[in-house]
Amino acid sequence: MKMLRVLLKNLQKGPATDPFPFGDTFTPKGLRARVRFDPAACSGCRMCEHVCAAGAIRFTESAKGLEFTLWHNSCTFCGMCEHYCVPQAIHLTEDWHLAHRQQDKYTMTEIGTVAMIECCECHKRMLPTSRQLTAIAYRGSNQMIERMSQMCPDCRRQLSAKLLSKGASL
Repeated sequence: MKMLRVLLKNLQKGPATDPFPFGDTFTPKGLRARVRFDPAACSGCRMCEHVCAAGAIRFTESAKGLEFTLWHNSCTFCGMCEHYCVPQAIHLTEDWHLAHRQQDKYTMTEIGTVAMIECCECHKRMLPTSRQLTAIAYRGSNQMIERMSQMCPDCRRQLSAKLLSKGASL
């Protein structure tokens, strides 16, 4: 008798599953899914590559700059890359629509290039200092910080030593 009540109750309520992929479904708040990369924010520290348990993130140096590649097929969406990215160049979105055909598995990537710039002093090619990282490190900006962000580490070190020997503050 109890089973008949449960059966009638279930028949009245209707299906208990989501109609996906044939209809709309919901996305839970805070879901970790597709990774987005912002090359303008990246500082090139490669910490995300180091902490990626699945080995889904790779950086390669090229003539254009530092190339970032993330394979969504390998990514476990653990969020470690986003957690350890100080300049916040990596974000896990709530977009979980990653279904694909088997032959497309190697195209399920997030790609970006951190473009190289020239040092304003010695004209050596270098990775730029990201504005997000500068804002975190210096809690703002001024003309000197802007100038130093366009310098390679060697020129920055020389300028800092020169300013400190004169007693000037950065």
